[in-house]
Amino acid sequence: MFKTETRGSVLALTMERAPVNAINREWINGFEAVLDELEHCSDVTVLLVRSSQRTFSAGADLKLMRDCFATEDGPDAMVETVRRMQRLYDRIEAASQVVIAEIGGAAHGGGFELALACDLRVAAEGAPLGLPETRLGLLPGAGGTQRMSRLCGPGVARRMILTAEVISGAQALRLGLVQWAVPADELEAFARALAERVATMSPKALAACKRCFSAADAELSAGMLIELLETHKLLNTGDTRGRIAAFLDR
Repeated sequence: MFKTETRGSVLALTMERAPVNAINREWINGFEAVLDELEHCSDVTVLLVRSSQRTFSAGADLKLMRDCFATEDGPDAMVETVRRMQRLYDRIEAASQVVIAEIGGAAHGGGFELALACDLRVAAEGAPLGLPETRLGLLPGAGGTQRMSRLCGPGVARRMILTAEVISGAQALRLGLVQWAVPADELEAFARALAERVATMSPKALAACKRCFSAADAELSAGMLIELLETHKLLNTGDTRGRIAAFLDR
């Protein structure tokens, strides 16, 4: 599901869950295990998150969604999974290492929320990016409404989330959702060079900067609690259940 490789002070984490790096409980467990090990790697300064698949991550696993909606307590189970995604992405954001997302393919829903939790994002110019949850009667509850608003302002966040717009990496650069967009055939080399450049900086200085950034983004937890509460409400509505059932049937 994941492959790790260390080169100098850079740990490359490659997501390998075919075909689209769909997120389920096992995926979350695997990512958390990598972060557990990272906490004990004082010689790692940069975590580079990438994918071996054509897709960076398509978001929540469809089987997980089917299983949740097949039981009476499905909404509660789904909210708990989203809560675990929030915690995982919080850990990524709070890591002492600088975390870079190398987005070579589509990043949708929870997959794009993963990228938003990273410190730096570089995308292929044509990679499709977006938070399309409102099409299913849902919301991007793993921090999407909060982090996107903080990254590029409420205007862009409302545009992207309320219209379920999917944009290219090049468009994401113009909107401030990624810091770099490069041709697809140059992405891997660019991301590797970026990671190696950051790795030459002082690890303690980088960690201190990240703590300062966190202070500037205070009260994230309050907004994410609202995401969970509203997600739970939506999962119990007939409209959302109908939209998700139609999506799963397709």
